[in-house]
Amino acid sequence: MPKRKSAAPNRAFKVADQIQRDLTELIARELKDPRVGMVTIQAVEVTPDYAHAKVFFSLLVGDPVETTEALNQAAGFLRNGLFKRLHIHTVPTLHFQFDRTTERAADMNALIAQAVASRSKDD
Repeated sequence: MPKRKSAAPNRAFKVADQIQRDLTELIARELKDPRVGMVTIQAVEVTPDYAHAKVFFSLLVGDPVETTEALNQAAGFLRNGLFKRLHIHTVPTLHFQFDRTTERAADMNALIAQAVASRSKDD
């Protein structure tokens, strides 16, 4: 008898994707904290039991530390909003983390441009 493929990994990605879309909307429309500015949700990682979700975000402007504190303080409110939107048994506890990927990419691009410029001077 062939083994049946588990749908759980695929479902976890779908749940994380839906959480990302819903959180983006909730933060933009319903969260009134002035410390939270232009936030972009980059990714969501959900544990296999759906108990916890790491939410990675980036900022257009603002202080990352202050925004992280504000989002973590509003996590209960946002989780309640997710509970009303998602149709799953367990809505995960949200943990927000600032994502420095875009900053690192900009730094790398600047270093590459600097290296190319210094190489063209040498030639």
